[in-house]
Amino acid sequence: MRFTDSVSSFFNNYATFKGRSCRSEYWYATLFCFITLLALQAVEKMLGLFPNSDDYVLANIYNLIIMVPSLAVFARRMHDVGRSGWWYLLIFTIIGVIPVLIWLTRKGTEGPNKFN
Repeated sequence: MRFTDSVSSFFNNYATFKGRSCRSEYWYATLFCFITLLALQAVEKMLGLFPNSDDYVLANIYNLIIMVPSLAVFARRMHDVGRSGWWYLLIFTIIGVIPVLIWLTRKGTEGPNKFN
């Protein structure tokens, strides 16, 4: 999947937690969100927006906007490797980040699985 296809799929499947998402869709969407976040922070810093705030207001609003689609694409990515989206909770443990990263980078299962 190309970058533009991945980003459009990310936003078109805004709250779709069923189905599967390939590696490129997940990682390109993550890259897009990260670059957009950095750009918003740079714009806010350069323009001097919200001078009384200690935090990046635009970036926080953006994070709220992409929270649901980010969780949805993560769940679909986990479905592609044969895991439940609830494995997201594992990242709240220190050691749990390692298996989650391994699953996110692993090639999806061939053929149908229980999450199709």
